[in-house]
Amino acid sequence: MSDSTTSRPEPALSGLQKIYWAERHMPVLNRLREELEKSQPFKDRRIGICLHLEAKTAFLALVLKAGGAEVAICGSNPLTTQDDVAAGLASLGVKVFARRGASAEEYRHYLHRVLDICPHLLIDDGGDLVSAVHGERRELIGHIIGGAEETTTGVRRLRAMEREGVLGFPMVAVNNACCKYLFDNRYGTGQSTWDGIMRATNLSIAGKRVVVAGFGWCGKGIAQRARGLGARVIVTEVDPIRANEALMEGYEVMPMAEAALLGDIFITATGCAGVIGEKHFKSMKDGALLANAGHFDVEVDVAALRRLAREVRRVREGVEEFLLEGGKRLYLLAEGRLVNIAAADGHPVEIMDLSFALQTLSLEYLLQQEGKLKPGLYPVPLEVDCRVAQLRLEALGVRIDELTQEQKEYLSSWQIT
Repeated sequence: MSDSTTSRPEPALSGLQKIYWAERHMPVLNRLREELEKSQPFKDRRIGICLHLEAKTAFLALVLKAGGAEVAICGSNPLTTQDDVAAGLASLGVKVFARRGASAEEYRHYLHRVLDICPHLLIDDGGDLVSAVHGERRELIGHIIGGAEETTTGVRRLRAMEREGVLGFPMVAVNNACCKYLFDNRYGTGQSTWDGIMRATNLSIAGKRVVVAGFGWCGKGIAQRARGLGARVIVTEVDPIRANEALMEGYEVMPMAEAALLGDIFITATGCAGVIGEKHFKSMKDGALLANAGHFDVEVDVAALRRLAREVRRVREGVEEFLLEGGKRLYLLAEGRLVNIAAADGHPVEIMDLSFALQTLSLEYLLQQEGKLKPGLYPVPLEVDCRVAQLRLEALGVRIDELTQEQKEYLSSWQIT
């Protein structure tokens, strides 16, 4: 950042320091910022963003601003906004509408404040901005060129909208790009989920039975890191193919009803509702920990847990103790919201460098295709995915082989000689 941070008051100074740290470790976005400052593709364009508002996201907003955009941003989860980062970002000329711990009403209000700028482009996380446009701000549909979605949950919602014929503009499924789900979902969620759990509890993972609900890319990463920390891992699934994958990785696989009797730590990563409910709570051991790494706070049935509890009290920052009949205690982390960012700082900086580079280039692609794409859900172009991967290798000083012309011809021909 070119702005001086030394003369700014708290909490903006603290936020600016966090943003600077992210900037220092996001070489791909830095490279793109240099290009965008020269080409100004977003000049006279307005971009509305709904993402977890922390340092990496703040730097993405600044990169888009450097490319000429007017940017407005809100948080995508009431517990994931870092207030000092929000203050720091606002001090640099980005319109920020968010605070940690916002009520449901405030959260919806902030979404609409972002939409009040009449954005040309959107970046969404979970589909809340897009849903607000189609449900309450339909006057914006003809004005929006398109947007990009960050999450598995959001892509599912968009796919449902497309299937029902109600999606009003093009959306790029950034979550489905290789440089997103192979790294962000797997390695990012894997590391940051355990960062959140360990920060919140200060407990050892080694030797414990960890139950991972869902073996998609996020679940794979969580299970992999759990095993690396010395845990004994159980996976629950509804998909027979993924269940077989988990078996082949050496994990135990069983229904949640059976796993509930065994687990010490439970982590949901399915994108579905009601994954752990009342019957499971009743079966769990005294002292079991409950955490969620899925987008919405519906995977652990928190309402049912509160109904069962004789007493609820906060025992640590981000940890609630539920005293059940018979004296058993269960511990819920981060209110059942995204534990990796509600109880920690989210994905590692270098991981989000890839995801946010994809977001940046996807918005540029939408501008290039303005008027050519029909409303619908689109993949990130392969050349964009490959470019982000190549920029990352260059930043690391890693070189790879290239195909010769003869090899290209060999691979493209059916006439093998």
